[in-house]
Amino acid sequence: MKGGVGGEVAEAPAGPPPPLEWKFSQVFGERTAGEEVQEVDIISAIEFDKSGDHLATGDRGGRVVLFERTDTKEVGSRRELERVDYPVNRHPEFRYKTEFQSHEPEFDYLKSLEIEEKINKIRWCQTANGALFLLSTNDKTIKYWKVQEKKVKKISEMNIDPSKAAGNGSVASSSLCSSPKQCLANGGCGDKAYSSLSNDLSFPPEGIPSLRLPMVTSNETSLLARCRRVYAHAHDYHINSISNNSDGETFISADDLRINLWNLEISNQSFNIVDVKPANMEDLTEVITSAEFHPTHCNTLAYSSSKGSVRLIDLRQSALCDSHSKLFEEQEAPGSRSFFTEIIASISDIKFAKDGRYILSRDYMTLKLWDINMDSGPVSTFQVHEYLRPKLCDLYENDSIFDKFECCLSGDGSRVATGSYSNLFRVFGCAVGSTEATTLEASKNPMRRQVQTPSRPSRSLSSSLTRVVRRGADNAGVDANGSSFDFTTKLLHLAWHPTENSIACAAANSLVQMYLKDHQQSNLCLREWTDGSLQAKLLDVQICH
Repeated sequence: MKGGVGGEVAEAPAGPPPPLEWKFSQVFGERTAGEEVQEVDIISAIEFDKSGDHLATGDRGGRVVLFERTDTKEVGSRRELERVDYPVNRHPEFRYKTEFQSHEPEFDYLKSLEIEEKINKIRWCQTANGALFLLSTNDKTIKYWKVQEKKVKKISEMNIDPSKAAGNGSVASSSLCSSPKQCLANGGCGDKAYSSLSNDLSFPPEGIPSLRLPMVTSNETSLLARCRRVYAHAHDYHINSISNNSDGETFISADDLRINLWNLEISNQSFNIVDVKPANMEDLTEVITSAEFHPTHCNTLAYSSSKGSVRLIDLRQSALCDSHSKLFEEQEAPGSRSFFTEIIASISDIKFAKDGRYILSRDYMTLKLWDINMDSGPVSTFQVHEYLRPKLCDLYENDSIFDKFECCLSGDGSRVATGSYSNLFRVFGCAVGSTEATTLEASKNPMRRQVQTPSRPSRSLSSSLTRVVRRGADNAGVDANGSSFDFTTKLLHLAWHPTENSIACAAANSLVQMYLKDHQQSNLCLREWTDGSLQAKLLDVQICH
């Protein structure tokens, strides 16, 4: 490690990493003890925008709620930064911005099918002229929304005081009972309103030097959400994914059997780019479960299937991408197949890392991290809730085995996260040599159920390559306090802030935010020009994220 004046300091011996401490940040929609949660208020989608300054949630009632960040005030000047001699406690904080009704319940009369209003996915689009744009979808219809501040127009008052009225001082008493019409000096006739104005408004004896006429002013602003386009009638099956392209002009939507490519400006036409529907539906062996565009390559996208595979396709190969360019799947260990093997292998969500090098997939039991340059198997496998394996039969009976958990990666790609039951979620370190495996609760005390069980790295059975299988606490259905897990409270939806170590997660109707408290110190070297010469000032500023 280099010192601040050019010298070198011997490196400290590498020791065990300090324990990570997750802190509660804030909660929206907190429930009181015993309060019953309404079905329409349960959050069904969460998404940060690319900058991390805005957060959107969708619920089962078809509403979209927007939040904006409030802790990004810039330091006034460099000298103010130099005077800082206290720890800077900075982590993302948000406030309510606005909400709007995105979808309404519908009914398909041709298929006798009720279409619920639940928001399945939300995706942010590029901002323009200070307005926010986003896509939201339910099972059948995608909508393109514009949220913008509009100035509220108001009429300014005259400088005549109507309260100083002649007679009895009442504006409505004598004026409204006056004659219907009165002759004016210019020969015109005024109605009741004008007679009211002439009778009740008193002018000062010295007169008015200048008369201020009413004017239209717009000092206040309000947020207005307007639906710009509706993309409908393109999916026969329920939409499970939408994803924006990096070109800023197109996006994809995926259902069980097809993936369509849309242009944001054209709502009445889409192109089918993936179709896995067989000629005979009895031959159907797998369905599409999730689809995602590459974050930087506009011609590349990935989609997952119910058989546990991830396919990478290149739009430059053909108009209809029947064949994939790469296939990522892990071979079964011999003798491990059971009735539940295919069910728990189904991938519920995939996410690209920010640089596009890795793909994170979530099936029912595990998280897998794939390198797009290595299709022989995952580079890491993380066991989310291995203690449930003996309970698969019970989970099948109550349909919990079909729950679709989402996953997310940190902005720097060093950690991954996904949800579990009892409002718990797991955070794993995916850097080389990391053994981080943390269990957190979506509450004001996130570390309450942390089980101090060392993770156990082991070799993957599928290949001789160096892959890590990391497990958390493999206890049989009880947490650190000895209480049993609740399979009715499940944390399905969560999102990682794109630039900060902060996670937003949905616990029923509550939006809970956590942040990782970092104890590292960093030296900020501030250089100051004085009288044409460069003077270096080294300031030790402790930054707590």
